[in-house]
Amino acid sequence: MAPAPATARRSASPRSGEAEERCYRLAPGCQVRAERFGLLFYDLSGPRLLFAETGDLLPASLLRAGGSPGQALRGRTAAERRRTAQLLDLLVRKGFLHEQPVR
Repeated sequence: MAPAPATARRSASPRSGEAEERCYRLAPGCQVRAERFGLLFYDLSGPRLLFAETGDLLPASLLRAGGSPGQALRGRTAAERRRTAQLLDLLVRKGFLHEQPVR
């Protein structure tokens, strides 16, 4: 089997700029709520939970409404932006979020 073209592949560790140029929304049947440690994601269609120690990096309201994390990440350090991009990528891979490019 031939490898996928480079444009179709996703990088293993996304760059923070890529995450900020995408919109994220909760997948159908998934919910998120803010907790003291960060965010709690849960899937109502199955017994799946994901605890994300985000602190105040990413507001749950952004993911509930759907949107780009760009504004929420303004003024954050490069390490915080990278950590948030990695979290968003994980949530997409686990099926809690859907992503799409900002147009």
